[in-house]
Amino acid sequence: MVAKTLERMPLEPPSPDHTDQHLCMDKGYDYDDVRHTVAECGYVPQILARGEERKKQRKSPRYRARRWVCERTHSWLNRFRRILVRWEKKVANYEAMLHFACAYICYSAAAVLG
Repeated sequence: MVAKTLERMPLEPPSPDHTDQHLCMDKGYDYDDVRHTVAECGYVPQILARGEERKKQRKSPRYRARRWVCERTHSWLNRFRRILVRWEKKVANYEAMLHFACAYICYSAAAVLG
C-alpha cells in the first residue's frame, strides 16, 4: 500500500538535484521493504523503530512521547459525537458540523494560548 500511496500523491516527488526530501512515518511502517520502497521513490525515510520510544523514555524521565498532528486532531474531533457517529444524511450538513467542530477546536486552543 505504501507504493500505491506514494504514486497517487498529488505532489511531485523530489528531484535528485534538490535537497533531501524526508518522509516521516510512525512505527507501524518499520519494515525493510517499506524503507526500500520509500527510498526508491526519492524520499529519505524517517521511521521510528519499534521499541525506540520506550528506550528513550527509560533513559530520560522527562521524555514525552510525540503524538503526530493528524492523530491528535482526529482525537480532538472524536470528542464530538455528532461527527464520530454520522447522523446527517446530507453531505453539506455533515461538512458544516465538521467545520463547526474545527472552529471550536481553534477557538479553544486560542483561548489557552492567550
